[in-house]
Amino acid sequence: MEFTLVALLLVLLVVSIVQISLALYVRNVVVDAAGEGARHGALLGGDRQSAIERTEQIITASVSEQYAQQITSEYATVDGIETLVVSVAAPIPVFGLAGIGQVEAEGHGVLELL
Repeated sequence: MEFTLVALLLVLLVVSIVQISLALYVRNVVVDAAGEGARHGALLGGDRQSAIERTEQIITASVSEQYAQQITSEYATVDGIETLVVSVAAPIPVFGLAGIGQVEAEGHGVLELL
């Protein structure tokens, strides 16, 4: 009887740690993909569409296609410097990879100009 109660608590603790780790992994992938996509699109010859495609590619390869649904890009001026901004909104996994809330990330890349 005591073993069952302790084992149940231990399993619950382990599953909770794994789920929190998965949520942090998804968040890190989304943040990294936004930054990498912005830098890729800001390269000489790059554009907003190539930034979005690179961001989708990284998220799809690392997590799942469902996390790469809400990606936008725009040009912005930050302190007089032309930049490309990639924004990503992805669900936060709550039970396995099923998500409820959203994590939002922005990546900035300085435009290479001649």
